[in-house]
Order: sequence, then C-alpha cells, then structure tokens
Amino acid sequence: MGRPGARRARADRLRADDAVQLAFDVGPLPFHIGAVLVLDRELDAAGLAAVLRDRVPPGLRRRLVRAGAGRAWRPDAAFDVARHVTERACPAPGDDRALLRVAADVHAKPLPGGRPPWRAVAVTGLTGGRGAVVLVLHHVVADGLGGLATLAALLDGDPPAAPAAPTAPGRAAPERTSTAAGRLRAAAVELGRSRPRAAGGLLGPLSGRLALASAGVPLAPLRDRARAHGATVNDALLAAVGGVMGALLARRGAPAAHVVVSVAVGAARAQATGNRVGVMPVAVPTGGDRGGRLRAVAAATAARRAGERGASRAIAGPVFRALGATGLLRVLVRRQRMVDTFCSNLRGPAEEGRLAGRRVTDVVPLGTVSGNVPATFTALSYAGRLTVTVAADPAAVDADEAAALLAAELADEPVAAD
Repeated sequence: MGRPGARRARADRLRADDAVQLAFDVGPLPFHIGAVLVLDRELDAAGLAAVLRDRVPPGLRRRLVRAGAGRAWRPDAAFDVARHVTERACPAPGDDRALLRVAADVHAKPLPGGRPPWRAVAVTGLTGGRGAVVLVLHHVVADGLGGLATLAALLDGDPPAAPAAPTAPGRAAPERTSTAAGRLRAAAVELGRSRPRAAGGLLGPLSGRLALASAGVPLAPLRDRARAHGATVNDALLAAVGGVMGALLARRGAPAAHVVVSVAVGAARAQATGNRVGVMPVAVPTGGDRGGRLRAVAAATAARRAGERGASRAIAGPVFRALGATGLLRVLVRRQRMVDTFCSNLRGPAEEGRLAGRRVTDVVPLGTVSGNVPATFTALSYAGRLTVTVAADPAAVDADEAAALLAAELADEPVAAD
C-alpha cells in the first residue's frame, strides 16, 4: 500500500566543491558571479521572462534546503521565471559607466531565500536605443565555466557544448590523478610548496560597498604580443594585473616588488551548473618593463602548470567546510595574508550571440570583493574582444582608476602621469 499524498521531490546533497563556495559566503558582500549582456535593442522584463521561460536549465530550477547537518538541492515545485526577472531604468546619461553602476547595485544585493538563487534584470534607457540584461547567480550554483555554460543555454539557437577549461597554447595539460590516494598525494605536494607572502599593502576591512569598472581590448593583438614573449593571453592578463596592483600600492605609499594573485583554474564538466574550480597562487612582479614582466609571469605559470593545479582542493575543501561551520572561516579570510587579489579569465564564444532576436554586442563579466581583498579582476573573451572587470571596494580602491591603468597595460600604452 502506497504512502498517502504526493511524493516529495528528491533532494540531492550538495557536492563538496559547491559546499566550499557556500562556506566562503562570509560577507560583507554576497558571493555572487554574473555578467552583463549588452544588446543592440531594448528588452523589457516581460519580453525577457517570455524568452527565458523554456530555456532555464534544471540547475536554475532548484533551491537549497537543509539536509541534516548540511545542505541539499531540491527542485522548486513553485518555480516561476517571472519571480526572478525584474526591470530597471538606467540613470542618466545611460552610458556604459552608468550601466555598470546599475550592475554593481544588482550584483551586491543578496538573493532572496527559499527560491533558486539567481536573478535577471532587464535594463532600459541606455544610449543609442540599446538594452542590457544583468544576470546574477550565487557561486554555489556554478563557477565561471558553469556560469558561461548556463549563459549559453539562455541565448537564441541551440546551446553549444559546455566550454572546456582552456589549456595554454604550446603547453600540455598536466596529467590528472584518478585515484583518491593519488589526489591526496598531489594535494599534499601542492600544499607543501613554499608560497610567497602577499604584499598586503591594500588588504584590510571591507566597507560592504561595491564598484565596477571595465577595460576592453581586441583579443588578437594581445595574443600576438603575448606569443612574441613566449606567453599566453592568461599570462598577459596577469602581467597587466601586476602592473595595476603595483601602481595602486605605490600610490598608497606601500610599494612592493611583487603581489600574489590567486588565479582561478577550472576543469571541463559535463553539465552547466556546479563548481569544479581550484586556485593557483602566482607571484607576479609589479615593476620593470612590460616585456620583462610578461616573460617572468610566463615562466612562473609554466612552473605551476607542471604540477597538479587545484589539487589542494582534496584537503583544503573539507577544512574550509569545517571552518565555515564553526564561523572561523570568516575570521580567517578577513585576516589572511596569502593573496593580494583574485583573477579569473574565461574563454567565451568567438562569435556574437543573440537573445530574443537582439544582438548581444558585448558580455561584461561581473566579480565581487570578499574577505579583506578590496580589488579583484574578472576577464572574459567574447567575439574577438577581451573585457576585464575590476570589482572594488570604493572605500579602498577607485575602480575607474584601476580600470584605466589596466586598459593602458593591456594595450601596452604609456600610463598617464598624476
């Protein structure tokens, strides 16, 4: 005899890597990822909801629930895409900077509980009759690669295959250990490596506010310049970040020869949602000529790639989850002296996409700040252009200034004197 009533939807316990991202949501800002899709024509909330209604993948139709001492995903029986889609008018003058101010406000607001953790905001009132969509996900839903695959599923046409984690040209991907014992051995080796200490001159308490600014350059010239120095686009980005951080530190009266950049290292996946990301701390020089700095970064990343990138997750993941459960992780990340900034770089589509029949002319990645790190860098290549967004705590770092410095570094232009 069957049990009375309808069977409750099955809950899937949170994967270990996803639980780590939830543990790192220690404030003062929510731990979100996201993107701004710039459209050639306006799109209102009703039109956006109508387009997304049949495209939202299963990973965005489930909510977090308690499951014993942990958390689990359960399909949202009351899912309605209209609850996740809103509309905002961009304030005057309706340019790209004004759009990023709207995006910062949307990105910094906590997502409502009790429903799938994402939102989409249609932005109207942009110059030239353009429109935009600000898409925000909690990091527990997906890492950068997963977020990119989710974004692809929402666009017009058949969604492409999930993006693969890029391998630098001319360098073989490191062999992955497949056994638990092998992963633990690799993790022990990685954790045992000597690591440079962060410069620390910008680290400090965060105000809970967020500012965003972006810099963009054509991808092909940057790639060619990097290859001329035996480097990759990732290396060029890191070298540029080193130059920016060096300038910011010098202006604060705390010059440093190098900064430690925590680089996100993703892995290919078979599904859009979920986290499979590790980190690779790299000591990046801040001074010297740009060519020499780029060659130094290329040598450093090549040495790190020779090992098992992100292997320390096998040990660090359970440790971070335990610290998060006790509240000690909040203290740790707000006092850490291991990294000066975070940087991620995603390889997006080589061709423009469309949403609701509108051209997606640009995709601007969104990052955030957390712990005691007041500035981070999030990059995305799209349709032949690399866009890098600086996320900053305005109480500590001027995002517009940092983006201007970054644009000069990426374009290999002189930096304007004060």
